[in-house]
Amino acid sequence: CQNHEISMAGREIPTRKITPEGLCDLAVDLSRREPGNLGVAFTYNEPLICWEFIRDTSQLLHEAGLKSVAVTNGGITRKYADLVLPHIDALNIDLKGFSDDFYRIVKGEFETVKDFIGNAVHHGCHVELTTLIIPTVNDSPQLMEKEAEWIASLSPDIALHLSRFFPRYKWNDFPITSAETIFELRDIAKKHLRHVYCGNL
Repeated sequence: CQNHEISMAGREIPTRKITPEGLCDLAVDLSRREPGNLGVAFTYNEPLICWEFIRDTSQLLHEAGLKSVAVTNGGITRKYADLVLPHIDALNIDLKGFSDDFYRIVKGEFETVKDFIGNAVHHGCHVELTTLIIPTVNDSPQLMEKEAEWIASLSPDIALHLSRFFPRYKWNDFPITSAETIFELRDIAKKHLRHVYCGNL
């Protein structure tokens, strides 16, 4: 491992380079010292940019009897998804909206994300989805009906998390999502799905 320091807001933040073997060793050590630690979760920013690292680490984790989890936007093509998904136990995937129009706004590819979700289910991963509900953008009952129907076509047991939006960064011009909207969309989704949860309330 190689130690580094990065500057952030005038502060030096210690970091270190780590190998798949080094990360697996840390996870094994932690699981022995603190029962209940099951493995490693790859999250923040977009972890699948480093899919090779996740694949290699996850293989080692499985050999050690531990689990591998990824939180991702799902914007990875099937060619590479097929190389990493067999080694991941569970995923939380951002399904940011349910239309090509919305994905154009966020510079994503709707069909790629849908394909990744279906592929993850096919590979036997435990899949949960999260949709951040933004007023006037992806909060229509009609879109939620379509989203829930499509998810249920894969499996009605897939958990869907509906998160309340708060204005941040470049999205300051939109209002806070009302709790009532979240509850309304939850009720629509629950007509098709067994597990629907509300977040950021």
